[in-house]
Amino acid sequence: MAVLVTGGAGYIGSHAARVLQRAGQKVLIYDNLSTGYEFLTQGFELLRGDIGDRTRLMPALKRVQAVMHFAAHCYVGESVQNPRKYFSNNVESPLALLNACVDAGISRFVFSSTCAVYGVPAKVPITEDTPRLPVNPYGVSKMFFERALEAYNQAYGLRYASLRYFNAAGADESGETGECHDPESHLIPLALAAAAGAGPPLQIFGTDYPTPDGTCIRDYVHVNDLAEAHVKALQHLDGGGDCLAANLGTGDGYSVMEVVAMVEKITGKKVPRQIVGRRPGDPPALVADPALAHERLQWNARRSLSDIVSTAWQWWQRKPANLSCQPSPVSNA
Repeated sequence: MAVLVTGGAGYIGSHAARVLQRAGQKVLIYDNLSTGYEFLTQGFELLRGDIGDRTRLMPALKRVQAVMHFAAHCYVGESVQNPRKYFSNNVESPLALLNACVDAGISRFVFSSTCAVYGVPAKVPITEDTPRLPVNPYGVSKMFFERALEAYNQAYGLRYASLRYFNAAGADESGETGECHDPESHLIPLALAAAAGAGPPLQIFGTDYPTPDGTCIRDYVHVNDLAEAHVKALQHLDGGGDCLAANLGTGDGYSVMEVVAMVEKITGKKVPRQIVGRRPGDPPALVADPALAHERLQWNARRSLSDIVSTAWQWWQRKPANLSCQPSPVSNA
């Protein structure tokens, strides 16, 4: 099968492309390189273009049988400050992609969604029947596209899987690709940079949450486990399986301080840190119930927090020296 991977020059998309290739699939990467990196597409055919550009898209779609869609903006804070950017890139342009898929006869679509569609859940762990009540434009944009997929399935027979990530982290074991954002906003790369003396002290937002050590708890899932779930979702659809939306997480939560302790253990270095106040809207704990993905996709997260930090550290040490991964003024756990 040939698969078009939109956003394949980005963090999760580049990992999914490699896992697809290892599974014997032909991969075409489609990316405008606005936030992705061309070197992450080495070994693949790269088609450079915007997902809203129908003229560029249609010839690419005629060469594939399925689409995996990763191209999106994903900074929560930025989405609040600039919702126009998020609704344009995460809703308007992807709708053009969906229309092109229908017109090209594509019948299988795997969507990179997020646990942000749930907002602040009433209970943890989070199941898929938790109401979708996003609290920021980023989460709203992802929920809108999930709704669009549901409508396009009913009207046009476009079959889909919406995969709701929890905290993606780690790097490919080969060291070929890993996490790098500009600006960087994720806990583990920021902690690694602080430990290596290549970044400012790690900001820890609040130590007074109702958790064992007072810091937020999150479900960290290795990026290659996520990538493998996408392959399984595609196989599920290809085998005639029903459309679905599924959580992708480990089912285990780790606090910010537990992650910092793991970074110090793996690197052998102290993580300089600064305790600052809570950020508005940060839930104390976000942990997945991944039972549905296990039941429907036969998928389990196989890699531990130690694996996540170890692979991220290996990538951090060998990534290109000129690669800009700048810390964000406000980082996310």
